[in-house]
Amino acid sequence: MKKKFSFSKFTVRLVLIVNTVFVVLPLLWSVLTSLKTSTEFYDNPWKMPSGFHIQNYINAIGKANMGDYFINSIFVTILGLILSLTFSIASAYVLSRYEFRFRNFIKKVYLIGLFLPPIFGLVPLFMLLKDIGLYDSLIGLSMVYAFTAIPYTTFILSSYFTSIPKEYEEAAIIDGCSYFGLLLKIMVPIARPAILTVSIFNIMAFWNEYMYSLTYISSEAKRTLPIGLINLMEVQRYSTDWGALFAGLVIVMLPTIIVYAILQKHITSGLTVGGLKG
Repeated sequence: MKKKFSFSKFTVRLVLIVNTVFVVLPLLWSVLTSLKTSTEFYDNPWKMPSGFHIQNYINAIGKANMGDYFINSIFVTILGLILSLTFSIASAYVLSRYEFRFRNFIKKVYLIGLFLPPIFGLVPLFMLLKDIGLYDSLIGLSMVYAFTAIPYTTFILSSYFTSIPKEYEEAAIIDGCSYFGLLLKIMVPIARPAILTVSIFNIMAFWNEYMYSLTYISSEAKRTLPIGLINLMEVQRYSTDWGALFAGLVIVMLPTIIVYAILQKHITSGLTVGGLKG
């Protein structure tokens, strides 16, 4: 039996194919350009490289300090993620499972934090970091990342915690489990899909963040990859080493592409976390 032609399905698939081409081609072109010499780039930017010029990556990592910036980005991303999850999991659990005074007010404060543009907190956070001695510090930058991610993370996790039946908690309490053990041994394992989802989004946000890093880091040795990439662009603009410039661009893009490729199922399914569960 022949399937009937569906114009709507054909349109959707056509749009997806076109969108894929517009996304994949620039990425592929950047990777190929990072393997060219400057002579090849000026000769024909669209031509395939004659060989794999790994020296471009060596120049980007060594001469442009992209290796140090890469390590800095890993540090602030991991520390920011740990801090955000630590505070958000505890806050989300309390707000979703217990009744207490000012509970609704606190929830509204978190919701307000979701809609405030990050630029609003730029100056107050700058003054706070200066006062507590964490300006130009990777730890201070990690704290900024973590605390700005708490409203979103808490909102998603609280919606998921609300959907978990209370019978799990009651059974654990009867068995003598403490409130702290209840959170770590019962609630966190059950909420693992939501925790993984917000972790993925936060990792990608921390890794690509530019504004806070530019404002709160002044030392060249403490820069993160987005700031290092801008510096590399300025340097290579005058030295005309386009291969090293695109190599630095690939170094910045590659981790997020790998994370998305490996965990894409969790990312797509996580878009409905809190909507279907809440």
